[in-house]
Amino acid sequence: MKEIIVSNQEAEQRFDKMLGKYLNQAPKSFIYKMLRKKNIKLNGKKATGNEKLVMGDQINIYLSDDTVAKFRKEVTVAKQKVSLDVIYQDTNVMFINKPYGMLSQKSKPEDISINDEILPYCMEHGILTQKDIQMMKPSICNRLDRNTTGIIIAGISLEGLQTMAQMLKERTIDKYYLTIVKGVITKKEQISGYLVKNHKTNKVTVSPQAKDGADPIETSYDPRKNNGEYTLLRVKLITGKTHQIRAHLASQGHPIVGDSKYGDEEINRKMKQLFSLKHQLLHCEELVFPEEMKRLKELEGKHIKARVPENFQKIIDILF
Repeated sequence: MKEIIVSNQEAEQRFDKMLGKYLNQAPKSFIYKMLRKKNIKLNGKKATGNEKLVMGDQINIYLSDDTVAKFRKEVTVAKQKVSLDVIYQDTNVMFINKPYGMLSQKSKPEDISINDEILPYCMEHGILTQKDIQMMKPSICNRLDRNTTGIIIAGISLEGLQTMAQMLKERTIDKYYLTIVKGVITKKEQISGYLVKNHKTNKVTVSPQAKDGADPIETSYDPRKNNGEYTLLRVKLITGKTHQIRAHLASQGHPIVGDSKYGDEEINRKMKQLFSLKHQLLHCEELVFPEEMKRLKELEGKHIKARVPENFQKIIDILF
């Protein structure tokens, strides 16, 4: 008989989901059969599997060691391939400053991504234990383009994953970006439009009018400095669609410096010659959390900030 006491890492999920992670080689039909036959109990009682677990719940699995071994494969963790710039971490969440050129999630098996490095980091720093990772896997909650830098949110407990996903969906986290654009902007403004993605080219277009298949978008920006040719902008991402900031600003006649997809080729060539710039100057600089939160109270009113990459800061210092 196996006894499991539900920890913070396993809480807040359905019982059947948790069993599926523990008996990760077993078909769902086997798990539900064991529940029906009372070979698996929750707090000493028969369970259906749809119960929501809370910390301290007691799970008893009345199966032989051989049967458990047959239906359970231990999760193993590889060593970190790259180091992570972790700017904040508690028992539920982690915020990472993503560098230029790093993927948020892998697109091919051989890729190295932020998402794949979180678990090794947590294990090597003693944030999670071998027991923890058998029934939950930390994961990123937002994505940035390969050549956009700044804050990646990761959930390292189930509560962290669920809360961050919900807050991002409901747009209750304020997200601010720093960028340099072509042209002079002198007034703070909120702009709207409609975005359509071409999945073949992985490029989007922005229209001022609604179209079939188009998503409404909202972007706010606040000019910080200009030199008569370029403007340093602080951008608030209100909706969060693919390439939204890059395409939306370009549609206004203010493409981001260094952006090879939506930018100005002549300006990009000039910046490459002057600063060896090979990517767009777009950095997720700050997250601001609500003053009151029902869950993850330690994040109430918190401002999470990520330092600007060295070359980006150098360009700001020279241009402005």
